[in-house]
Amino acid sequence: MLSADAIANLHDQQTCAWHEKPTAGGNAASAAAIPDSESRWLDLVARQHRANFELWHIEDLAREPGAMDAELASVKRRIDRTNQRRNDLAEQLDHALLEWLTPQDLPNPNAPLHSETPGLMIDRLSILSLKIFHTREEAARADAPPGHAERNQQRLGILEEQRADLAGCLDKLWWETLAGTRRFKLYRQLKMYNDPALNPAIYLKPLK
Repeated sequence: MLSADAIANLHDQQTCAWHEKPTAGGNAASAAAIPDSESRWLDLVARQHRANFELWHIEDLAREPGAMDAELASVKRRIDRTNQRRNDLAEQLDHALLEWLTPQDLPNPNAPLHSETPGLMIDRLSILSLKIFHTREEAARADAPPGHAERNQQRLGILEEQRADLAGCLDKLWWETLAGTRRFKLYRQLKMYNDPALNPAIYLKPLK
């Protein structure tokens, strides 16, 4: 069900594909040779990664030096909506894994609790894939100043090591969960900023 290598490979494939065709959808339908349950799982992984991909590039719009205040306000709202989708999909990843584990009487309720869920670790892998892609771009930039390529090659090595470490931790958590020696829970992040009933910046200033 869960393979960190498969997830990292999918992240990288989709990152490259979406940069070539930014409007392409985020799904794993091309993986028709794999079982339906795994294909649905990878489709969910891809949709969560797509949210991070969009968030990365929307946030870049907010950093454009010539951006006007009205444009920045619009971008900020897009960031909030996309970040909410990103977090919701990370929760859906955990929910899907727990649904798959339940018929096997897992996770073991008596096992030690892991503080970070697989969905949150997959979210971090997604962001690392984007960092690696853009760092590779910077390392290959023909018009970059002296030392730029070398600096980004060093950064690339650090990022790849971080991803390998995190992927190993994710696999270990999954194996230990299957063995009944570790467990994780579905943690609702309960974001407040997009909820007009919970954010005073919204409910104290209703639209006229």
